[in-house]
Amino acid sequence: MKPPTSVSTLSDFGRARLSKSFFMRDFLFSDIAALHGFANIPGDPDLAIAAGTRLCTELLEPLQDVFGRVAIRSAYRSPEVNGFGNQMQKAGKAGYNCASNESNHAHHIWDRRDAEGNMGATACIVIPAFHDAFSGEGDWQKLAWWIHDHLPYSTLYFFPKLWAVNIQWRENPVRQIDSYTKPRGRLTSPGMPNHAASHEADWAILRDVFPGA
Repeated sequence: MKPPTSVSTLSDFGRARLSKSFFMRDFLFSDIAALHGFANIPGDPDLAIAAGTRLCTELLEPLQDVFGRVAIRSAYRSPEVNGFGNQMQKAGKAGYNCASNESNHAHHIWDRRDAEGNMGATACIVIPAFHDAFSGEGDWQKLAWWIHDHLPYSTLYFFPKLWAVNIQWRENPVRQIDSYTKPRGRLTSPGMPNHAASHEADWAILRDVFPGA
């Protein structure tokens, strides 16, 4: 597929169905692009669709099946949009929160493989029903450990507001969880004592609200 260059071709691209619930258009909105007038469109639509399909089918749909609606906060960013956001972040502007383009390949930049050649895709999501039920300090860890035990994620990064989380699918997953909210830092990664085995004791209470957990 060629990069969209008209309203018609962009509409067709947005209709690409990534899973039973999600379409490509769900992941194209960017606050940075909207405010600064950028077109947030992939240069390699086929790679973006392939990576997004894996993200949706293997991570977002299973989450939505158990915990209810998954709301997309931020997802695909073109290199232009992400690069601008990274420049603004380096300049100390609040709210941009974009790492370098190179580190975002196979993360928010879905249409570029990372330095190791892996395809990947990241979306920042909120699960409203989960936050409604578990909004106490540290409760995000219940969701983190549930995902760790059930889904083939690569990386998770949790944020304070509404327990938003950057969730990544990637070929050759890293299996690492970090947080900007209390307790801050790394929750787990390969080699840490808490990485293996089941963590059901940490998330079993979820079943009181979400019977499918």
